[in-house]
Amino acid sequence: MTDPSGSVLVLTNHHDVTADVVLRILAERQVSVVRLDPGVDLHAGAALTATYRTGDQRGTLRTPSREIDLTEVRSVWIRRPSPFQGPSGLDEQDRRFAGSQSQWGVGGILASLPGAHYVNHPWDNRAAEYKPAQLATAQRSGFSVPSTLITNNPDQAREFIAHQAGGVVYKPLWNTPYKVHGQAQQVWVREVRADEITAAVAACPHLFQVKVEKECDVRVTAVGNQLFAVRIDSPDLDWRQRQSLMECAPIDIPARVARSVLAYLATYRLAFGAFDFAVTAAGDWYFLECNPNGQWAWQPDSITDSIAIAIADQLQKGPET
Repeated sequence: MTDPSGSVLVLTNHHDVTADVVLRILAERQVSVVRLDPGVDLHAGAALTATYRTGDQRGTLRTPSREIDLTEVRSVWIRRPSPFQGPSGLDEQDRRFAGSQSQWGVGGILASLPGAHYVNHPWDNRAAEYKPAQLATAQRSGFSVPSTLITNNPDQAREFIAHQAGGVVYKPLWNTPYKVHGQAQQVWVREVRADEITAAVAACPHLFQVKVEKECDVRVTAVGNQLFAVRIDSPDLDWRQRQSLMECAPIDIPARVARSVLAYLATYRLAFGAFDFAVTAAGDWYFLECNPNGQWAWQPDSITDSIAIAIADQLQKGPET
């Protein structure tokens, strides 16, 4: 029998195979699920309506196959929805206008469903994506943080690098899409020398961080108060660069690190977070970053399955009562 306590709304693109892992679990549990890519589906037969009156808020979402009452949505999973771009048949200016209205209108409706449990709320996700804020929150949460400089002053960048005997790495503050000769490029974490710093640093803030002499990397995936950790051994400074060469295995999390993870999540009101650490041979865990909507299905099957079940549990339970 279908669970009667409201639908789970999953906001993601049509090609998100990670979402499929969780949706299969919810289907096995007979939990009602509606999958929507609002930036695409609302131009392809879906419709969203919301009304607001004193003391009353209502709304409906219609798709080609069903209709749901937005006041009865128990949970919303913000995964990887497509950007709001407007219908393709419009000219550039009108399409840009329609896309902007959709972002602020549709986005606002779906972020304000009364009583729904969000994993994570989109505004909390956005607040938690700023790397400078992550570092500040990590310090307050009790993590060890590598010495870091964020600056657009070339002289300060050179001075910082020159005084770090163990080396310094450069990291982008945001993974901005970038193309060279029409080909998409990825800016990886890499070592940088003082003599590489040019006047171009003045164009925008750059993040420079002391290189941790690490034994391995660790990814901690947090779902509510459940933590899942894998050790990552890679020949590359940035393990994401050639994931086919990395090796992963479950690892225990020190109690002090676990406490800091939960404190960090509470600060941003996150139900999910993907934390990256550099771990030294002495057992020191250095916080690098937390992606509030990070990928996780690349991990060993036992970890991936556990994370999927934990997310399904979060979505099925709905808001705390």
